[in-house]
Amino acid sequence: MFLIGEISKLFQIDIRTLRYYDDIDLFKPAHVDEKTGYRYYSIEQFEQLNTILYLKALNIPLKNVKYFLENRDIDRILQLLEEQQRETQRRIHEFMQIEKKIASRIHQIMDATQKEELDKIKEVSIPERMIVRLKQKIQKNDSLEMSIRLLENSTRMKSTIFLGKVGLLLDVEKVKERSFEEYDSIFVIMENESLEMEEAQATTLPAGQYATIRFTGTHADASFYYEKLLDYFKRKGYEMTEDAIEITLIDYGLTNDRSKFVTEIQIRVKTSREAGLPPEQ
Repeated sequence: MFLIGEISKLFQIDIRTLRYYDDIDLFKPAHVDEKTGYRYYSIEQFEQLNTILYLKALNIPLKNVKYFLENRDIDRILQLLEEQQRETQRRIHEFMQIEKKIASRIHQIMDATQKEELDKIKEVSIPERMIVRLKQKIQKNDSLEMSIRLLENSTRMKSTIFLGKVGLLLDVEKVKERSFEEYDSIFVIMENESLEMEEAQATTLPAGQYATIRFTGTHADASFYYEKLLDYFKRKGYEMTEDAIEITLIDYGLTNDRSKFVTEIQIRVKTSREAGLPPEQ
């Protein structure tokens, strides 16, 4: 017979864990001394504890381990292992998605912190992006927190999805009129999330060539940079046919230092001919 401390050392398992297994009737001692309360285990129980530790190492829930020990059978162990195999495959897929999101966020932050890219107009090719948007009037000086909560609730998304992926849409006609005070929608860029839509709308930002500019600040500071983009469009003979996109790259979610906030404006590039408009005379 072995005391609980001896079993703990032999199997490299915490005494508190053995006591817990006793409390839930998973692995009970062969004998308990009525006078001292000492627990004693027999060598015949070693195989049972080995089985428990093996199945636990496979992340099989203890309630399922207990059920198997009470009903040992080849079919039952196969069923238990097959169920855990499916659960493991599900978790592997889940962690692969998490790894992709982490890699994406690292790339985004490192890219956004390149100071030499600020205040420069660039033309870049951007692939199609899936977004979920919520149509709502937002003033340029408004905090986005309430709008983010409304978008979160309308899609039943978790708050963590929004970190570094939130943007605003500014109506194309307002941009042409050089009116930058009020946005029309808030959106979040999706990364393979599965959502239950309510008020929010799933749509895409089309692939194409975009004129972009990054600047230090938030949406409240964007007007000056819209003016620069409009002047650039005029010089290049481009036309605006779609809403302007503003994306928060760095904000309070990543730093308390406002001097490190970064926002980017993106406007899809189309020549007058591509837009189906007559050239300016």
